[in-house]
Amino acid sequence: MTLHGSAIMSGMTLQVHRYSSVDEFLAAAGEFLVAREAEHNLMLGICSTIRADPERYAEDSPTFATVTDAAGRVVAATLRTPPHNQVLSWSDEPQAVDALVDALRDAPLPGMLGPKEPAARFAQRWTDVTGQTTRVEVAERIFRLERVIHPLRPAPGTWRRGEARDREFLLGWWLDFLGEAMPEQAPPPDPGAFVDRWIASDHQWIYLWEVGGEVVSLVGAGAETPNGVRIGPVYTPPEHRDRGYASALTAAASQDQLDRGRRFVFLFTDLANPTSNKIYQAIGYEPVCDVDMYRFGAGPVALDP
Repeated sequence: MTLHGSAIMSGMTLQVHRYSSVDEFLAAAGEFLVAREAEHNLMLGICSTIRADPERYAEDSPTFATVTDAAGRVVAATLRTPPHNQVLSWSDEPQAVDALVDALRDAPLPGMLGPKEPAARFAQRWTDVTGQTTRVEVAERIFRLERVIHPLRPAPGTWRRGEARDREFLLGWWLDFLGEAMPEQAPPPDPGAFVDRWIASDHQWIYLWEVGGEVVSLVGAGAETPNGVRIGPVYTPPEHRDRGYASALTAAASQDQLDRGRRFVFLFTDLANPTSNKIYQAIGYEPVCDVDMYRFGAGPVALDP
């Protein structure tokens, strides 16, 4: 652990620390992050992915930082896997968010994502100290599930795990999902490699819904946290929508993860899509908090799957 800098704001002494590895970061921030596991499921999931597949980030090392108060208590945390967005924790200390911005002001950040209030503070401070414009690109909501409510009238079909034989259409569906859900964002530089890792991984799952031997919907799961896992992406091609396939498959995938010993299953929804928010709540997902993804300045924001 290395001390990056310190600040005294309105009588509050804050210190920003940088870490050279995910293990050092979790040793310092793990307790803070797990205390709000749902709010921090993205950060915790990224950390588990880095641990499980370090070679994936070998070309451009992840960065980690925390802010501590005068008592040494962690009051904010952040990480980034370049070239992707900065990810910010929840924080009850607005000045801790300011301290992080001041420490990161020279970094070429394309954008950031975090819980609504700290994210807004970060974005405003970023504009103040860098002169860059900031705007909310996607408004999302985190949901948490502890018990599945199975549909009263389940859709026809059955689910299975994705396999290597599914690679071609999985690649097409992944690109279709990105183009539809995040049209302004740059796709991964090698989507085929991403799909190959997805299929081969022991820490990620692909769930497929089949009707009469035809695959009609896809749900992913991964990014493990100490007590949970995150669902995503959820994708159904347009010709198969409005038939309950995604709802049935999300319920089945969520139940499978609970059966594997998870206490929680998390997912993110786009607040611009009220239908999906309603569907997820119908199968047992409960809203936790809102998160905003900001774009800084001009140019595409790279996606971190």
